[in-house]
Amino acid sequence: LPVGDTPGELLGELEYAVVDVETTGAGFGRGHRLTEVAIEHVDGKGRVVDEYTTLINPQRQIPAMITALTNIDGYMVRNAPIFQEVAREVRERLEGKVFVAHNAGFDWGFISMELLRALGAPLRGRMLCTVRMARKLVPEMPRRSLDALSCFFGLENDARHRAFGDARVTADLFGRMLRRATDRDINGWNELQKLLYARGAKR
Repeated sequence: LPVGDTPGELLGELEYAVVDVETTGAGFGRGHRLTEVAIEHVDGKGRVVDEYTTLINPQRQIPAMITALTNIDGYMVRNAPIFQEVAREVRERLEGKVFVAHNAGFDWGFISMELLRALGAPLRGRMLCTVRMARKLVPEMPRRSLDALSCFFGLENDARHRAFGDARVTADLFGRMLRRATDRDINGWNELQKLLYARGAKR
């Protein structure tokens, strides 16, 4: 990573968009589409200041196994907007903010592909993955699943496997890890990147 020797922008002065999506399947390269998007706007102190959530009509069948996991079925999304109808609002809510998600590459990939399809340009910007953050900032936890970390911090999620429920819990989790970073005197963007991508010592 091209990280400078300076601490970089203060983490407390950045804005963050904590994102979670639900989809029709695991691979956006296999024609799968979004069924739900949630975005939590989080300030530099880890506080949620705004939120956005919407179901999305994926314009394709939702597999039974996905409905069993998320409780989202074709009937629920038949009158929901297609992504093209909400694409500009989604992009505006993400612009200028650090994109944060649990297993962030998955959420980034789906939203980027949908934005490319709808508006002709993929997602751009900075990204933080709370799984990677947990490896460095919650080392006492051997498992970094959302369920395991929620249990560790005592966070309740009444809407597991729904975008709005998982985004809210991820936002809370992210705020706690930001505070852990500050407790370790990691206050700048470059400092955090160096921590997250530092290679472990060879055995």
